Amino acid sequence: MPQRAHKSWILAGLMLTMSLAAMDTTIVSTAIPQIVADLGGFASLSWVFSIYLLAQTVTIPIYGKLADMFGRKPILLFGVILFLAGSATSGLAWNMTALILFRGVQGLGAGSIMATVNTLAADLYDIRERAHIQGWLSSVWGMAAIVGPAIGGALVQYASWRWIFFLNVPIGLLASALLAAFLHERITIHQHHIDLAGAMLIFLAASLLILALLENGSSWSWWSLPGLGLPALGLLLMGIFIRIEKRAPEPIIPLWIWKNRIMAGANLSMIGMGAVMMGPSMYLPLFVQAAQGGSAMLAGFILASSSIGWPIASAYSGRLYLRMGFRNAALIGAVLIGLSALTFVWISFPLPVWMLFADQILLGAGFGFLSTPLLVGVQSMVGWQQRGVVTGSNIFARYLGQSLGAAMMGSLFNLSLHHHLQQAPASIGDRLSSSLNTLIQQALQNKLPEQAQHYLSQSIHQATTAIYTVMALGGWLIAAILLRTPARFPIITETTSEQVSTS
Repeated sequence: MPQRAHKSWILAGLMLTMSLAAMDTTIVSTAIPQIVADLGGFASLSWVFSIYLLAQTVTIPIYGKLADMFGRKPILLFGVILFLAGSATSGLAWNMTALILFRGVQGLGAGSIMATVNTLAADLYDIRERAHIQGWLSSVWGMAAIVGPAIGGALVQYASWRWIFFLNVPIGLLASALLAAFLHERITIHQHHIDLAGAMLIFLAASLLILALLENGSSWSWWSLPGLGLPALGLLLMGIFIRIEKRAPEPIIPLWIWKNRIMAGANLSMIGMGAVMMGPSMYLPLFVQAAQGGSAMLAGFILASSSIGWPIASAYSGRLYLRMGFRNAALIGAVLIGLSALTFVWISFPLPVWMLFADQILLGAGFGFLSTPLLVGVQSMVGWQQRGVVTGSNIFARYLGQSLGAAMMGSLFNLSLHHHLQQAPASIGDRLSSSLNTLIQQALQNKLPEQAQHYLSQSIHQATTAIYTVMALGGWLIAAILLRTPARFPIITETTSEQVSTS
């Protein structure tokens, strides 16, 4: 059994590694104006984020399988090195095209981090400890949501935007040193059949589908050639992938994961959770600023308050799933998600700030109670040799849901807001006839006449309410999926020789 002191150093290394991925989006967002001023290329700005998310998401299941074949440590260290290489070159980028390319390299490294950190946590700790450890790992995302913008703002103001990327290098080197020093694996060497065809097909198919979800309706019309062609080609490649995986000796994503009712239910629930998560992430800050008249800092703190409830619920969920089972503990999370979304809908406008904070904390608790029991549950159903691919599939499902949610929530918000603006009184109709982007900018800068500003605020509230109504339906849909998932998870006691150690 690994020494507890050494396990603590390994956990510190895993948390530092996770912080690389957690801090990325929040810290980069603060530097966007300076990046555009320095490099230009505003039209391509969305790709700075999209390419990272795309590369990270599509590689997660591949890294999960590779971690089962060759061990967690080499796959994780490879991912960290790739992430650091992408970070260093992003800091040296000479134009927007180069930055987008290097951000893609960062995303390829982040896929390894997301797939293997959670797998290693399951290897190191038993079923009673895993929820507590997941609470620690979840807290990294909470700290990143609060600390990331502050660090990013300070670096931009007092140094350069390039340092938001260079900062990753010492953090990643320290994390790698801790893992190299204290984490050791006893791996029985086997001859493996690497599923290159399956890896390439899932990479291409998932890339096309996620790209369509991210860019349809913004970069091109849903009914254009790319809008229709990308998802069609992605689905065709996905069908070919499934046929190949049936015959592959060691498939990248074994089909038994989706044939197993428990794992299929857990992964479908994660798709739903990922979609629900995008509602507040995309539109709560806009609502706070443009509809409620709050500051950008207040909006950021309200959004980040979900990170208070998430790690607390994640850590506490261990007591629940040991007492009532994984499925039933996750059901509590689904119900809390639905209730928190309905609470937003029921509160009269304008919403008290303390209620927004409380509602976000409740939503975060729902995410913690839902995600941790399901992740720990499916990890506990398999041995060491399959834990990576099971973990990777579960996390991949959440990120796939986020891509789906981004497309769905964006279309819903824009349609709802456009509908309400069309019904504006004739006296202010001309002032609200500009494009949505222009109106939002005018609302944030308080440049509209009072009556038009008030009507636009009400319209943004109605559009945000539509988002939260769909989120509530999503929570109940997740609950329905879980109710059709078997309540009893068969637990496998680890007996294999492939284990992690500190000796």
